[in-house]
Amino acid sequence: VIDVQVDWSYRRDERGQVQGFIAIMTDITERNQMQEALREQAIHDALTGLFNRRYLDETLPRELHRCQRGGEPLTAAMLDLDHFKQFNDHYGHEAGDVVLQAVGQLLRRSLRASDMACRYGGEELTVVMPGSSLEDAQARLEGLRQTVMQMRLRCRDVELPAITVSIGIVTAKSEETDPTALLGRADAALYRAKAQGRNQIVAIQTQ
Repeated sequence: VIDVQVDWSYRRDERGQVQGFIAIMTDITERNQMQEALREQAIHDALTGLFNRRYLDETLPRELHRCQRGGEPLTAAMLDLDHFKQFNDHYGHEAGDVVLQAVGQLLRRSLRASDMACRYGGEELTVVMPGSSLEDAQARLEGLRQTVMQMRLRCRDVELPAITVSIGIVTAKSEETDPTALLGRADAALYRAKAQGRNQIVAIQTQ
């Protein structure tokens, strides 16, 4: 497919009377492809391939409004790789990057097209699931938690130890429009999962 930009100009005679039009067509395919590539770089995390924090901040308010208009539930989850700092200290940041890339790929394969997975910061990830109840989100993320635990990764021909993930899940309130409050509750649920021993999910039903 070729993208074409058409610019029109008048063709006049020696008296200045309009005799017709001239169309100048310019192939702008490459320019559009470059703009799309820059857009992708701006909204994705380079290491994991997930959306970045900037995209989450732009998109989550719209998703909250859209789900409320349609009367749909929206579930948010915060995920944290357990003891990741100690893992990096012991095996090195390159091994840590291997883990983050693998978890990012797993998230992209596991989630629906309508779901949004973001790298929130460091080893902390965020998943937004429009249209998912708390029970449905918990079941799907439990499958993810178990798969993460079963992954066997290598870095420079060295087999890395198994990793685990803690997850906190909450649903948006019926008239909630503040994404910061929603993510704050998800983070509190995550903190509870870590405090209770890690490698588990804590799902908090919104009152």
